[in-house]
Amino acid sequence: MKMNIKGLVLNTFKESARNKMFYLLVFFGIAFALSSKLISFLTLGDTMKVLKDTGLAAINFFCVLIAIFTGINLVYKEIEKKTIFNILSKPVTRDQFIIGKFFGLALTLLAALLAMSVIFFLLILLVGGGFDFKILLYFFMLYLELLIIVAISLLFSSFSTPILSFIFTVSLYLIGHVMWTFNEFKSLLRSGLWLKFTQGIYYILPNLDKFNIKNDVVLNQPLQPWTIVFTILYALVYILAVLALTILIFRKREFQ
Repeated sequence: MKMNIKGLVLNTFKESARNKMFYLLVFFGIAFALSSKLISFLTLGDTMKVLKDTGLAAINFFCVLIAIFTGINLVYKEIEKKTIFNILSKPVTRDQFIIGKFFGLALTLLAALLAMSVIFFLLILLVGGGFDFKILLYFFMLYLELLIIVAISLLFSSFSTPILSFIFTVSLYLIGHVMWTFNEFKSLLRSGLWLKFTQGIYYILPNLDKFNIKNDVVLNQPLQPWTIVFTILYALVYILAVLALTILIFRKREFQ
């Protein structure tokens, strides 16, 4: 079983790495991160804070694009090209196929994030800054967020077209970053039924704002360890739940 999943992981990684879009987004991610140095010269205020703020935002943006654009095509391409029949004719179950695809893309994103983060750390050192553990923690939290996005895009990719998968994934990504508004909305509700319904939606939708610690990193504010631990656990539980749902859907999927 391990060999089957390992083969799928490596194949997915190689397939994603051969995609020109992947290199293009990594290149722009690095280019925009480096351009944060130029932006810091053109703006008022603390140069280092501006550099961190714009550089981290650029890396975040392009990593999310990689996760979405690669994830939405993962399963659909195999079905569209009929290669799914060759894969499933081998000793590979549908469950292993989904798990292998997920970890293959997780490996791809790790490589892209590592490349961008190493160059960003070098940039920080070149402009006179030191090693900042909080930046490393920021990248780790970003990686967890990317894994949730990959799981969501893989879920939609398992039963819909890339265009619909893109719309659904981007919508959930945007909603996931404004989940704090749900709490304010709940305070306006008077009906107990609507309150429970809204609360249920709140727990089903991904709360991606939990992973955004950029302001704390840039402003050098203290981070609460238990908040970080809870966020890590939240990511693991959410990813497992979405992958389990994806596997259930993919088991019942019929191919033509």
